[in-house]
Amino acid sequence: MLQDSSKAERMEAIALVTLRLGLAWFLFVWAVNKLLAPVQYQKIWGYFHGIEIGATLPYIMGTAQIIICLAIAIGLWRKYSYALGFVMHAVTVAVILPGLLAPFVIENGFPTNRNQSIAVAALAGFAALWLLRHRDHWSLDVWLAKKNEHDISLS
Repeated sequence: MLQDSSKAERMEAIALVTLRLGLAWFLFVWAVNKLLAPVQYQKIWGYFHGIEIGATLPYIMGTAQIIICLAIAIGLWRKYSYALGFVMHAVTVAVILPGLLAPFVIENGFPTNRNQSIAVAALAGFAALWLLRHRDHWSLDVWLAKKNEHDISLS
């Protein structure tokens, strides 16, 4: 039975690393885009939020988001970084909600809103990652905690 438990823990760890890295990459691509195409982000912000932002904000937001993505990827500050990933993506989902509620709209012969449903799956992934953070055994947080326990026991 102990072997089955160990195998289950290993499989959970692999699943959570996979989920963590996939979600971090998902957000990372959008965060880097803010640095590579800041004008595009300014236009998107103005279109969806009706607020004109300066030329500096895309760089600040992109940099902050990249830091959060890196923390998610390595499993650092899991309680907060995973929650911030969820919140960052939840803002996007809130903005595109009208399209999510009408996934089968056809414009020019193409279902224009169907790809937005991917956002719901990613948001569910972030929720699952946060809810299972205590089972994410292959994270930097866990490694640091074990290292600290080891250092204390040597003292």
